[in-house]
Amino acid sequence: MNPLAIVGAFIITLSLLSYGIGSISLIRFKIVSSIVLIFLSLGILFDLAAITLMVLGAKGSPFTAHGIVGYSALLVMLVDAVSVWNIYIKRGIDAPVRKKLLRYTKFAYFWWVLAYFTGSLLVLWR
Repeated sequence: MNPLAIVGAFIITLSLLSYGIGSISLIRFKIVSSIVLIFLSLGILFDLAAITLMVLGAKGSPFTAHGIVGYSALLVMLVDAVSVWNIYIKRGIDAPVRKKLLRYTKFAYFWWVLAYFTGSLLVLWR
């Protein structure tokens, strides 16, 4: 496996942890806290870095079935984080979050975890 892809795989795990902490904190406490903002943002930054490294280190096209699932997961995560930041900008810290956004956050986290584990399984099956 290419060294860039290995580093990308490590960083993607940091993304899983960061985005997970942010998402679960948001769902659990139902408010926009500094922890939520920091960890959602870190999750996205780690994911962007990891995707970049894995694309650079991968052989072949970056537009595989797993790639498309991963890119869509990043997009869903980005929409979630932007929505949370929007609430923070409009209503400030500790602003309550509506059920609709909490449902979307659950979906985004599920989709991202699905993309993470499909990628892990693909690597194991090679």
